[in-house]
Amino acid sequence: YMRISIWKMIRKRAGWLVVLFLGEMLTATAMANFQDEIAKAVVLALFLPLIISSGGNSGSQASTLIVRAMALGEVTLRDWWRVASREIRAGLSLGAILGAIGILRVALWSIIGEKYFHRSLYGPHWPLVAITVGLALVGVVLWGSLSGSMLPFVLRRVGADPATSSAPFVATLVDVTGLIIYFSIALVIMRGTML
Repeated sequence: YMRISIWKMIRKRAGWLVVLFLGEMLTATAMANFQDEIAKAVVLALFLPLIISSGGNSGSQASTLIVRAMALGEVTLRDWWRVASREIRAGLSLGAILGAIGILRVALWSIIGEKYFHRSLYGPHWPLVAITVGLALVGVVLWGSLSGSMLPFVLRRVGADPATSSAPFVATLVDVTGLIIYFSIALVIMRGTML
């Protein structure tokens, strides 16, 4: 790190940052495709940071673990299937844990709001909001874990350095796809009531 010039470091990092910045523009496009749903159920927007960050965090965790395992020689390109299998199980479990916490949070705030403030923070259909948030967390964390663990393999295969690009690329990928997962689940669960 200290041996390379600042300009070489900037050149090495700038390319990826520009690619990721352009990729994040797809997030705005994905949200624009769901703007009618957001307008009908504004409550969905309240949980966007929670859901998107959970997916990005799980993806970055998985990516970091795999990059480290590659550097230590614990996994090779041939191990991708075993890693994918483990990350599917881990992602489902972690998503279920966070999903249960998300459901509990929506339920508690709604019940407490109704009891003490005579209104639910999330409206009369709060159970649907809770289920949507819970299932979206399962889906997004699963996808984050799987994509985060597979991206270092793909990058290594094409000759790129997984250490410098995996975590930011995973965050961008999971931001865009996480929105699609969340709003698709919302459409299925809330159609006919809130949407």
